[in-house]
Amino acid sequence: MTETADTFFKIESSEKSDVKVCVIIPTYNNERTLARVIDGVLVHTNEVIIVNDGATDSTPEILKSYQSLQQIHFKKNIGKGKALREGFKKAIELGYNYAVTIDSDGQHFPDDIPSFLKEIEISSDPILLIGSRNMEQDGIPKKSSFGNKFSNFWFWFETGIKLEDTQSGYRVYPLDILPKKFFTKKFEFEIESIVRVAWKGVTVKNIPINISYNPEERVTHFRPFKDFTRISILNTVLVVIALLYIKPRDLFKNFKKKSLKRFIQEDLIGSGDSNLKISLSLALGVFIGIAPLWGVQTLLAISLAVFLNLNKLITFIGSNISIPPMIPFIIYGSLQIGALFVSSKTFTFSQNKSTFETIAEHFTQYIVGSILLALISSIVLGLVCYITLLITRKKSV
Repeated sequence: MTETADTFFKIESSEKSDVKVCVIIPTYNNERTLARVIDGVLVHTNEVIIVNDGATDSTPEILKSYQSLQQIHFKKNIGKGKALREGFKKAIELGYNYAVTIDSDGQHFPDDIPSFLKEIEISSDPILLIGSRNMEQDGIPKKSSFGNKFSNFWFWFETGIKLEDTQSGYRVYPLDILPKKFFTKKFEFEIESIVRVAWKGVTVKNIPINISYNPEERVTHFRPFKDFTRISILNTVLVVIALLYIKPRDLFKNFKKKSLKRFIQEDLIGSGDSNLKISLSLALGVFIGIAPLWGVQTLLAISLAVFLNLNKLITFIGSNISIPPMIPFIIYGSLQIGALFVSSKTFTFSQNKSTFETIAEHFTQYIVGSILLALISSIVLGLVCYITLLITRKKSV
């Protein structure tokens, strides 16, 4: 390696002079581009770990020319996620703090490695970097662009962090911060890893990179149906964990850091929220609380508040309009309104019948009436809230 290359890869900051960075190259049947990628990386560093994920082409023969580099070989294909995990394990054993991962299919340019290193150098805390591709450039398959937008949305939903690219395999992982155990081993691992690192409070950000999509060279092993199904299942699990544990945990952490008054204003009520946002949050909660969505009202209220960027606490409070003392009034009102649109026999609340028996006897009438009652109540209470805020906030100015 030349002196220039050695300096190029080095972390120059005196505070981080002991930070060690390696490059991990997972590869599976990329014989047309593998050598070019390795040679490109070697221009910048020889701190390289190559993971041969059970390739059945000429990959083993190609890698014989790079015996001086760390290599891991699997007899059978185990999946990109598992290959990366083994690469991370080896890197940690060798004392590295960060690992740059670069795909071997030729789409990534090794010359972008210094850009990653610069971000590590200027960051005062551990950081996870993801190369951001220009998904609008010529040659990029539309399904890749759609898949990336889909992934970006769910990453934001699960972490609150907005990124332009969450699927790029060109990354920098902070090895000391990675979870000890992972649950995925295929392509979905790259989603699990960044979400769980973000949940630890680590900064996750994009940096721009160059890409090349040459259909004559590039080999993709992504299986649309199987891998998309795996990713969808993973995102479902991550959303549930985020709603039931991560977000309440973060709320509690903020509560501990602030005074009670400041916490209520900023994190719960959201003193900076507009009159419209607060009113819409209340209206959404009321609608969900009255609508026939038993069993999922709380989960749905918080999920929609996150998705619509509304005030989560106010939406949650509004959804609790269906507390036990209010249930008889809501059911009675629903049945009365429903009777205006659905022909049904008259009803009465009887001590000999439970509430559920009454609803079952007038089921269609109740469903129609409850939806209409939910809509009317949400509009009325939302407007009352909006007008009240206009008046009270004007007086306080």
